[in-house]
Amino acid sequence: MPSAQPTSALSRSSVAGSAREPVFQVRGLARVYGEGSAAVTALRGVDFELFPGELIVLLGASGSGKSTLLNQLGGLDSPTRGTLLYRGWDLGSADEKELTHFRRDAVGFVFQAYNLIPSLTARENVALITGICHDPMAPEEALELVGLGARLDHFPAQLSGGEQQRVAIARAIAKRPAVLLCDEPTGALDVQTGITVLEAIERINRELGTLAVIITHNAILADMADRVFTLSDGRIVSERTNPRRGSVRDLAW
Repeated sequence: MPSAQPTSALSRSSVAGSAREPVFQVRGLARVYGEGSAAVTALRGVDFELFPGELIVLLGASGSGKSTLLNQLGGLDSPTRGTLLYRGWDLGSADEKELTHFRRDAVGFVFQAYNLIPSLTARENVALITGICHDPMAPEEALELVGLGARLDHFPAQLSGGEQQRVAIARAIAKRPAVLLCDEPTGALDVQTGITVLEAIERINRELGTLAVIITHNAILADMADRVFTLSDGRIVSERTNPRRGSVRDLAW
């Protein structure tokens, strides 16, 4: 990683900088798996910019390229072609050590599976992350942000599905990430529980200024976003800007 963006500065600069300075700049991004007749093209020349404090929704059917794109943004995978810049730093040319530091310090991940350790309390599950990050918030603070201040010492088995997902969100945001990437975070939840989880993500985005990107196949969520990208066959086929973000509870569930 270049000296202009040292690893130790990633978390400290997570919400710094001009609102119009892109967090990500993506140009001609392509990802191909395999070779020859067995090659599968997951992304086909994607272009966009994402900015601090935005809430972005990625819509599309299964196989449209949403998860591949999220993996690119999170440093879990590298482009086959194109440019992928994080605050001006070329992620596509980073080595695995640099990408590990990037994921640890700058990115919070929330998946459909909660991935909590059953033998640890909510507080202890979050502390696993805060113990290895630069300038983290206290586990108690992170859990309070997602509405679980009264459930700190409960084990996963003592929590509902929505509460477990909120612990996972607290774990992701305790590092004060510049970016929160959410892959179908409500996919395994009922509507009311899903609303509670989305409200937690919305609060983090608003109060911490974190760029939040949510993958979903549920078009209803489009109204909660600043911008909505619809993917099909590895391409962004439409982009929509909402003049005003809707409240999660006001969506047409």
